[in-house]
Amino acid sequence: MTDIKLTGGHLSLDELNAIFTTIPQEFDVLDDHDIVVWSSMNKHRIFSRTEKDIGKTVFEVHPGHSQGRVKAVLKQMHEGKRNSISINIHKDGQPLNISFYSLHDDNGKYLGCVEVTQPVQDYQVSGSKWRNFLNMIHKK
Repeated sequence: MTDIKLTGGHLSLDELNAIFTTIPQEFDVLDDHDIVVWSSMNKHRIFSRTEKDIGKTVFEVHPGHSQGRVKAVLKQMHEGKRNSISINIHKDGQPLNISFYSLHDDNGKYLGCVEVTQPVQDYQVSGSKWRNFLNMIHKK
């Protein structure tokens, strides 16, 4: 099998798939038009994704109550005003961290965004709601 050359080394397609089906974090990658182009399909997913979600806009795969916030963050990323945001929420009593990271090529061109979701039960700290609020108003 041909290796995929990456910054920092190379991986086979089997190794790359094994990484994303093994680790408990879930990843969704959006292109520069906010279309879901890839999702990790692991057994640990909290927010389910299927092959049918590939090609949909991010707003079609996010619940209605969060769409306004997601849209605002992505707008800031498109405009180069924000590179990342990390928030903590609870879903079904489980504390989660959701982080969005702006993706750029070597010339600084916006390529899209990666959303990473992970359980943080073992990392939960007091003051999360206040930190979420501060993250929403302070651009990083």
